[in-house]
Amino acid sequence: MSQVGAPRGRTCSRTIRSVALLTSGVLALPVLAACTSDGDERSKAPAAAQDVGPAARDRIADGGTLRWAVDTVPTTLNTFQADADAATSRIAGAVLPSLFTLDKTGRPQRNPDYLESAKIIEREPKQIVLYKLNQQAVWSDGRELGAADFVAQWRALSGKDSAYWTARNAGYERIQKIERGANDLEVRVTFNKPYADWRALFSPLYPKDVMGAPNSFNDGARAKLKATAGPFQLKEMDRADREITLVRNPRWWGARPKLDTIVLSAVPRDKRAAALAAGTLDLAEIDSPVAERITQARHNKGGAGPQTGAGPASGARGPVAGTTAASASPSSAEEDGSDEERAEAARESREKKTRALAKYAKEQRGLGGYVVRKSLEPAFTQLALNGETGPLADERVRRAVARALDRKKLAEAVLKPLGLPANPPGSHLALAGQHAYADSSDALGDQNTREAQALLADAGWTPGGAVKKDDGTKAGSEADADKKKDKEKGENGSGTSGTDKKKEEKKEDKEADPKDSGSGSASDSDRASDEGAYIVGDNKPGRGAPLSETGSRVIAPAAVGQARWLDDADVNAQDRQPGGMAGAYAPGGTAAPSAGSASPSTTSSASASASASPSTSASPLPGPLGKNGKPLTLRFVLPSGPGSEQLRTVGQKIARMLDRIGIRTEITKVADANYFKDHVASGDYDLALYSWPATAYPATDGRPIYAKPVPASDGSLLVEQNYTRVGTDHINQLFDQAASELDEKAARDLLRRADARIWAAAGSIPLYQRPQLVAAKPAVANAGAFAFAAPRYEDIGFKDPAKSGPEQPQKSAGAKETAGATQSPEASPKESPEASPEESADGTGNDSGNESAGESDEQ
Repeated sequence: MSQVGAPRGRTCSRTIRSVALLTSGVLALPVLAACTSDGDERSKAPAAAQDVGPAARDRIADGGTLRWAVDTVPTTLNTFQADADAATSRIAGAVLPSLFTLDKTGRPQRNPDYLESAKIIEREPKQIVLYKLNQQAVWSDGRELGAADFVAQWRALSGKDSAYWTARNAGYERIQKIERGANDLEVRVTFNKPYADWRALFSPLYPKDVMGAPNSFNDGARAKLKATAGPFQLKEMDRADREITLVRNPRWWGARPKLDTIVLSAVPRDKRAAALAAGTLDLAEIDSPVAERITQARHNKGGAGPQTGAGPASGARGPVAGTTAASASPSSAEEDGSDEERAEAARESREKKTRALAKYAKEQRGLGGYVVRKSLEPAFTQLALNGETGPLADERVRRAVARALDRKKLAEAVLKPLGLPANPPGSHLALAGQHAYADSSDALGDQNTREAQALLADAGWTPGGAVKKDDGTKAGSEADADKKKDKEKGENGSGTSGTDKKKEEKKEDKEADPKDSGSGSASDSDRASDEGAYIVGDNKPGRGAPLSETGSRVIAPAAVGQARWLDDADVNAQDRQPGGMAGAYAPGGTAAPSAGSASPSTTSSASASASASPSTSASPLPGPLGKNGKPLTLRFVLPSGPGSEQLRTVGQKIARMLDRIGIRTEITKVADANYFKDHVASGDYDLALYSWPATAYPATDGRPIYAKPVPASDGSLLVEQNYTRVGTDHINQLFDQAASELDEKAARDLLRRADARIWAAAGSIPLYQRPQLVAAKPAVANAGAFAFAAPRYEDIGFKDPAKSGPEQPQKSAGAKETAGATQSPEASPKESPEASPEESADGTGNDSGNESAGESDEQ
């Protein structure tokens, strides 16, 4: 038996998908589409348009410094190293060549600043790609870009030399040779096996001075770059002041950058409201509570603080959420009392609240100088089901969990209060609004309580099966920790008292359905927040999260219904493993710490009963489900930090949905810093929530996430990035075929079939696309919520107040207007770039009467 705390599988990958969401070509986004006409029509349905305050270059002032918030000062400037982060990618996008950049639909497009052309010129007997470089493209040291740079990057990332500490190199191992073409501006790349995602290579492209030797690759690009070739160049990285300074590249041959300087300031998310209020930032990604404060400040035009029930949203990081001046006064009982200490405490409390209100009002006046630009981030949040051991090793139980979820309701809880489209993703490999999106979720089926209950019954989980037997063993990820249960229960104190549970359930019932609100706004607990701290690859430090705590909660089963299944002819034999999960997995997983037994009694949820439609209703189960005396209880691990409120809210809603079909959940809250590494990656969970960034190259980037884990030579489980441990040989084969298929339509069909298999395996359930909220000074142009598109750094700047005439709005390429997601160009301010005129009444910079904003002239 594995020791408690030991990792269940080894994570090793040839490619790491990171949270590089604002890069120019490094971020990969899906290019997958359905091969049917119906799928193609669905692929054209837009998500939210980008919201960047668009302006033509002739309306932007020359010069100025943009102060842009990042999470941290990067530890490396090499995007191919394991410790590269979002700041690394942002810098690379501004200072290094990206041969292909992403458009508004997430498709890679040739970057004419570097390439005159790039195409496959031979397919047989070998695939050969010919790159014709822009003859003006030079490094900052004056040397032309050429074949030597391509060769150095290929050799560093091919995986043949272990002296290079690389984190991602997929595709480079398929290259057979690189050689000069007819002249110095041509580069011929010959592949030893076909590679459909060849456009993913050489973006960013580093100079041979960085890639040419292991030492320079590993350590030479951590604090400086020997040469750059972008519109900007790195001037300084000041770790003491936590700032990175980029300045115009004097050798840049393209459109002259509008800004003189970009200063990337490392400001933690929980400090950004204060930094914005102080006016030290021009642009910053923010959480929902901060966005709400900005909107309120603009509506109140810098008033003297919040009114009753206003102010920071519930869960906001302000000190006086919902506090008023009246509530700051002590009670008459406190003043009338003869106890001097009590009176003094009351006075101190009153003074403290008064100071807090004054500080809040001052911050609100500062926040009134910003607008909120919003869109949907190219990333989706999923429910992960650990299929390695316990009940979830049975695919019928996993499917039952998936069929119990109302994904539409979960998406609405997060996105509807923000006015963003709330359609759950229908694909693991593409996102709505992209050229190639196809909804394959029918392979699993929609929410249907009756079908979920039938799946559980077929798997042997019945209401009477939870009756305790002599051994009293418990199912789930804690099955192997049975003997330690009583001791851990006493130590952890994880039991929930009846009073506390009633209070919690009463509170949750109030938040259960945001649609019940007459005002159209969600309850406080449904407001979106920065749950995206858990995008895979985003190695942010913890935000002072408390120590782990465990909660135990049970709510009763309720409604049922039906859904669609894959036809038998459409399911490959390799996908079938009745009674167990598909694929090979390591024996004996790590036993998770016990959270204490939940009460076997259940109570019906009022909200659940109210939401059950007549067509899907069913009789409540007489008690919790079980099998062989073991109750069906799943350990749901969630982060406990201040930036993860929305993640916990979604988790609680999921727990109630599972309760309706007889599955109990034990929610375990853990410190943010430990959440991913110690629980998700190591497999110490049954259920977990985290996000994946989208990718333009799903055949390459999707395989390590969804392919079947295999045993390593040392006996451990090689899961790569498949943290659910769920996969099949058939899925692997489809990915491999798609990666080698040079016909785009045929490759999309293979990926669609792979996605259908992933849905059917029910290891990960996409729930919603994450919101993207950015605070910006109104004068900032061509920057904000970029959505899929890569920033065009040379076009970012401040609107010229001398050219404030009306602009004709442009439509986003390949996108139509969507209700709740429309954007419009922002009116140019009539003051200096640092001024803060109002853009719109709601402070979002949006005008619901206009189409989505288009790209700048240089895009």
